[in-house]
Amino acid sequence: MALRPPSRPLRRLAAGAAVLALALPLSACGDDADASSDAPPQPVAEITAVKGKNTAIKLDKGFTDALGSLGLTPGVTGGAKLAKGSLVFPISGGNVSVFTPGEVSPYVIGQLQHEGSGLTLAAGGTTVRLSNFNVDPGVSRVYGDVAVNGQTAVTSAYLFRLDGRTLKDLATIKDGRLAVLEGTKVFISDVAAGLLNDTYGTKAVTDQLLVGIAKITVNTASG
Repeated sequence: MALRPPSRPLRRLAAGAAVLALALPLSACGDDADASSDAPPQPVAEITAVKGKNTAIKLDKGFTDALGSLGLTPGVTGGAKLAKGSLVFPISGGNVSVFTPGEVSPYVIGQLQHEGSGLTLAAGGTTVRLSNFNVDPGVSRVYGDVAVNGQTAVTSAYLFRLDGRTLKDLATIKDGRLAVLEGTKVFISDVAAGLLNDTYGTKAVTDQLLVGIAKITVNTASG
């Protein structure tokens, strides 16, 4: 999830079409000899309309054990899937721009939307639904809507914290038609931890609870 580009030059990842971070087409890097030194930084890669695939989270054993100790049963809603220990949420849209690290802060700007899908946690006749996730790589956060027993409790809440320091280098598959970013750690946010604790009458959920490791797969073509 934090969607920072890999450390080595991105343009080496694909010849010809040059698929860059999040499988974005290569754009001007602003390093021409004739370029003005005071010109505003230009993105090294950008996609104006993300089209498809998904974000998968391989659930950490500590997270599933914590749910079990609290008597919480995980599930999915909408287009999401829970299979082979991973939560999978379809990407419904978004946009991303990637700048050279050090030129702009944050150097990854945009969002990845996952409308119409989500995660449910149920116990004792109470079901909490976390859905419509919006990943903001610029602040390493995931926002979403929260409902309790079908009634909306809050919208666009800060639900998950992202740590991209373990992110692997970008990989391209399917002859460059797909790009994969894998390795970002996903933690429960302090906001979501407090909400879950209040709802289920516990103090066991903290913002140090690792949900799992994210794997983002996107189409290389803009929508």
